[in-house]
Amino acid sequence: MMGIISFVGFTLLVAIIAYYSTRSTDENSSDGYFLGGRSLTAGVIAGSLLLTNLSTEQIVGLNGAAFKEGILVMVWETLAAIAMVVTAVFLLPRYLKGGITTVPQFLERRYDTTTKAIASGLFLTGYAVILLPIVLYSGALAINTMFNVPELLGISDKIALWITVWGIGIVGSVYAVFGGLKAVAVSDTVNAVGLLIGGLMIPVFGLWAIGDGSLMTGIDTLITSHPEKFNAIGDADASVPFATILTGMMLVQLFYWGTNQAIIQRALGAKNLEEGQKGLLLGSFIKILGPIIVVLPGIIAFHMFGGTLENADQAYPMLVSKVLPASLAGFFAAVLFGAILSSFNSALNSSVTLFGIDIYKEYIDKEADEKTIVKAGKSFGIILAIVAMFIAPLLVYASDGLFGYLQEVNGVYSIPILTIIIVGYLTKRVPAIAAKVGIISGSVFYIIGQFILKPFVIGEENYPHFLHVMAILFVLNVLIMLLIGKLYPREEAYVQKYTEQVDITPWKYVKVAGAAICIVVVSIYVFFS
Repeated sequence: MMGIISFVGFTLLVAIIAYYSTRSTDENSSDGYFLGGRSLTAGVIAGSLLLTNLSTEQIVGLNGAAFKEGILVMVWETLAAIAMVVTAVFLLPRYLKGGITTVPQFLERRYDTTTKAIASGLFLTGYAVILLPIVLYSGALAINTMFNVPELLGISDKIALWITVWGIGIVGSVYAVFGGLKAVAVSDTVNAVGLLIGGLMIPVFGLWAIGDGSLMTGIDTLITSHPEKFNAIGDADASVPFATILTGMMLVQLFYWGTNQAIIQRALGAKNLEEGQKGLLLGSFIKILGPIIVVLPGIIAFHMFGGTLENADQAYPMLVSKVLPASLAGFFAAVLFGAILSSFNSALNSSVTLFGIDIYKEYIDKEADEKTIVKAGKSFGIILAIVAMFIAPLLVYASDGLFGYLQEVNGVYSIPILTIIIVGYLTKRVPAIAAKVGIISGSVFYIIGQFILKPFVIGEENYPHFLHVMAILFVLNVLIMLLIGKLYPREEAYVQKYTEQVDITPWKYVKVAGAAICIVVVSIYVFFS
């Protein structure tokens, strides 16, 4: 009973704080609804960034990967810190200078309207078919496993999955569709505190269990019993070979933290460049500690359960149900629920933004006022949420390695979009046709390679790792775009204009702080090699 009370209490607390924090924001204007009135400060940006990223597909998926392979999968966390530094130093100043609301808006200014529409369409397709359903499915799977919902309600696993998916989806939709970015960001910040506390509890209780009440004994036992799990380099058969750090891994991280609308929208809502940079760097520093929450529990679960689990993605939920005291179950359920909602409503809010600004305003009603655009975006968000809620339960039939599956499929749109953004900022005369060729060829080549050649022609054992493939296609697409730019250059060189919507004076310590974070990341790899 206490567990239910603490769950409801914490969830309501978050909702009340989010409501009172957003009362003064004009939700009928584009800046107010989509960017929180461009008023977000460093702490809110960092908290929202981390919680948007750290959801159940991350917690469950990465710990499942660590259960199988050990600490080497921490690369998804540690390299993210470097990507956030690059975003803070290089990309964010350019975004805020242009005063953009969506990343595709930059593509329109740099190339043309069609390029923007293609990019927005790819983002929306990726969110609807890949990201939103996976967030809902992994969240429902975790809650059902940890708290034994089927037995609690006396129903089958499949029915419980549908009920939990729709419960999460409906609540998340209310936040994202009716609250706007500021409601999402404020609720994320409160939940981030809870998630850090709750997330750290699991490895602590797990190590206590292994060490018979002693944390240090638990750590010693884990390292002594499974030294192979603490090798950050791994072998040639690793799911993330070490060489990928120098190829596609960094590209994936740059796309996610620097160009992915669901993530970068938090920094775009910064009150000025200094707050945005501080928020990104604070988030990157905390990100370095991420493996304690999303990798270590998987190794602990391996020690406790060995090879008894059929599905590695059940490692984390099983560990929680085993080591978490009953008195804390309600609080942890609320924290986990908040993390699930965060990733879901953040992606949904970004989808609403992309549709309203880049699709509705451009192609459906060019004369629409801001209130109409916001209303149209909300209607689209409701439809998108319903579609995702129908797709999510079907992932039970394709759930072998959620995190790896998510990263591989994301390549369909991540690298093509990153390519045209990087070329757009680093060149001045590459034309719009080059961007169209680059984004379409990048998607088509990747789909042919990963989903036709790999399984049916060449064979999985002989095909390069998907991160290497991403790097090859990135270089190929850049060369194609530069060649087109050489043959058919723009008549006028592109010059970015300063819209003066926010102050773009950089934080004076941004480069020093960024360099320190990069040194810490390299030191971690040296230590675990």
